[in-house]
Amino acid sequence: MNGVAHELSVTCHIAAPRGIVWQVWVDLKDEWFCPKPWRARVIEQDLRPGGRNAVRMFGPDGEDTGPMEGVILDIVPQERVVTTDAYAAGWVPQTPFLTAIWTFADEGHGTRFTATARHWDAEAKQRHADMGFHPGWDDMMAQFKALCETSAASA
Repeated sequence: MNGVAHELSVTCHIAAPRGIVWQVWVDLKDEWFCPKPWRARVIEQDLRPGGRNAVRMFGPDGEDTGPMEGVILDIVPQERVVTTDAYAAGWVPQTPFLTAIWTFADEGHGTRFTATARHWDAEAKQRHADMGFHPGWDDMMAQFKALCETSAASA
């Protein structure tokens, strides 16, 4: 069975040019990556295939996810980024949870942004849903959209 059967996804239209949406994704991840009142800290984001992709999230009551490690699998600037947590940097295998696909496409006078989580099996997909994929990724998307549109208005 292909990975599409085990997808969770969010998408929205952002009233900002794709270049600005891309820059917000690249440069301001600390500000949008997790739903408030949680906050994110990018440890490393090496935007090349095989590059380390590591983020840590902190909750309002002192929660700390520890580093969430992964690697970049594919990148086409301003179009697509594919990451996975199946490997840590240096192609060190670890227990996989998902592959994330972030896409950016021109649409009307703005950008269609889609964030997709592909899971290895139905159980992992259900676990992610039960963890709160919705509303968590919905809130992340709303924060990202607002930040992109604010950035476009001030450009």
